[in-house]
Amino acid sequence: MNRGYILVIAFISVVLIWSTTPLAIKWSGEDVGFLFGVTLRMFIGAVLSLVLVLLYYRRLPLHRTACHVYFAAGTAIFGAMLAVYWGAQYISSGLVSVVFGMTPIVTAFIAAKVLQEHSLSLFKLAGSMIGIAGLVVIFSEQLDLGEHAAWGITAVLVSVLLHSISAVWIKRINSGLPALVITAGGLAFALPLFIMVYAVFAGPLPDSLPLRPVWSIVYLGIMGSVVGFVCYYFVLANMNVSTVALITLITPVLALWLGYFFNGENINVAVIGGTALVLSGLVIHQWGGRLKR
Repeated sequence: MNRGYILVIAFISVVLIWSTTPLAIKWSGEDVGFLFGVTLRMFIGAVLSLVLVLLYYRRLPLHRTACHVYFAAGTAIFGAMLAVYWGAQYISSGLVSVVFGMTPIVTAFIAAKVLQEHSLSLFKLAGSMIGIAGLVVIFSEQLDLGEHAAWGITAVLVSVLLHSISAVWIKRINSGLPALVITAGGLAFALPLFIMVYAVFAGPLPDSLPLRPVWSIVYLGIMGSVVGFVCYYFVLANMNVSTVALITLITPVLALWLGYFFNGENINVAVIGGTALVLSGLVIHQWGGRLKR
């Protein structure tokens, strides 16, 4: 298959998987605790990805550059996932997606400073701001802010920062490692950290495992932690890093419309207007400079 088609498929896969992730994260912690959900997810993802690496590549590379990449990926997986799982206890899955919409601006700023990418042009910045404004409009009437919402929002913002730093860091290393290898190495690095945190803070294992959390954890472990990360790192290696970050502008809108079609969730004028803003922002970010020329 043509490499361009593979890149498109990988990009779409990331969008679809990330669209369903916030709700699955909330479900995965129901009655079992968020630490159990994220730790079991990482265990499933690490084991599966390592098995696939051994089947396809016979071994996991452990040279200096490879270990550097695993450290960059693993620290972000640990810090970003722990922060977003904790924060998701206090805010809605929609608000998690809205806050993650800040990723393009954060990533573009870091990439401009570290990689000297021309990602902070007026059109790109304006497009990102319009897209984020659209996300705020979409979820403005759906935010159920509780007593600890500020802490939840702050935690997700920390996750955004770590995710952006990791993306630029891995891009700068430019190791040439396959996406599956980076995923396996990053998860293998992060898993012991999750286990230690669970052992210290979570206490005994849950007495029972309801079906919805179990299936959510399995989905996140396979699709979110392996398939999603493999596609993400493949796209990251072949696209401008600030363009890859635009995925986080698309996914909240797609998640909302999927909920409307498949779960009967309400769509109002604010949602339609916000969706139009997001799409306009994406067009301006991607093609504003070209259209001007």
